[in-house]
Amino acid sequence: MPGVVVSDTSCLILFNNIGELNLLKKLYGKLSITEAIKKEYKRPLPEWIEINEPDFALVSSLSNYLDIGEASAIALAAKHINSVLIIDEAKGRKVAKQLGINITGSLGVILIAKMQGHVESVKPILDKIQDTNFRISKELIEKVIEIANES
Repeated sequence: MPGVVVSDTSCLILFNNIGELNLLKKLYGKLSITEAIKKEYKRPLPEWIEINEPDFALVSSLSNYLDIGEASAIALAAKHINSVLIIDEAKGRKVAKQLGINITGSLGVILIAKMQGHVESVKPILDKIQDTNFRISKELIEKVIEIANES
């Protein structure tokens, strides 16, 4: 299990919107976010989500290229060895990889939940996601279904 799991805002919003926020608690026990992510999330936080301070120099540097939430999430994950960052946006994922941060996305979280037995099938969750404004390609949906051995 990773040392610290940091989430960007998109994952929190998505999982809240589809009624699966507690899946993150089941998988990780607790999540770390920044004050900037809390402001973007705009909802009360469950007790298992804690707010931590990122490396503000790195946030400042990254915010020239990324939005403040992504920059702060990456900077927080970069502070911890063996951290995992849940981030969906392509630009942010690229930057995090360049910094050597372990990443996953919301769909990766769903696959991990299936592999660990927290959900029986990814298809119902993917169906709920498609009813939101979360952008996901048909190819990616098919890949997730294939990886989950549900095709």
